[in-house]
Amino acid sequence: MRRNLPLSFYRRDAVIIAEELLGKFLVGNRGAESAARRIIDVEVYDGPEDLASHASRGRTPRTEVMFRKGGVWYVYLVYGMHQLLNVVTGPEGYPAAILIRGVEGAEGPGRVGKLFGVEKALYGAPAARKSGLWVEDRGIAVPKDSVTRLPRVGVAYAGAWAQKPLRFVCCRLHKKMLH
Repeated sequence: MRRNLPLSFYRRDAVIIAEELLGKFLVGNRGAESAARRIIDVEVYDGPEDLASHASRGRTPRTEVMFRKGGVWYVYLVYGMHQLLNVVTGPEGYPAAILIRGVEGAEGPGRVGKLFGVEKALYGAPAARKSGLWVEDRGIAVPKDSVTRLPRVGVAYAGAWAQKPLRFVCCRLHKKMLH
C-alpha cells in the first residue's frame, strides 16, 4: 500500500508529526534520478520562541515560507554547499518546520539533500507529487519504543532550546550509535 501523505497531515503539531514521519518514505523523481528512502531521523523547529529556529528572528524573506500552512518545503543553503530539506507544519501564521536529517542510506541532512536533488527552486513548493518530492505512507509502523528523542544537533547558540529533545530517531532503522 502506497499513500501520499495529504497536505492536511502537515497542518498539525510539529512534535506529533515528527514522530509519525519516522518510517515513512521520502520519494523524489527530480531530474534523471528517482529515489524512495525510509525517513529515520528528523528535528523539530517549533514556533517563534524556539531560539534554534530561523523564525525566531521574525518573518524575513528567508523564513516567509515557515509562516505558511503546513505542507510546503522549506529549503535553505548551509556552509555554501548543502541544501537542507524541511517540511513546514502547523497552521498559517505559526512558524514551524521539521528538518529531514536522515533517510536509510543517507545519514545527515546534507546527504539527504544531495540524494534527492534538493534545490532552492523547491522552496515553498508543496510536499506533494506535483513538486517532484513527497512523502508516502507504505504501511510500515514504527513502534514507539524504537524511537529515541535527543537534543538537536548544531544549535548550541540557542541556549536552553539546544537541550530540548526535539530530535526523533528511529533506532531500529538507524545504524549509528546515537548520543
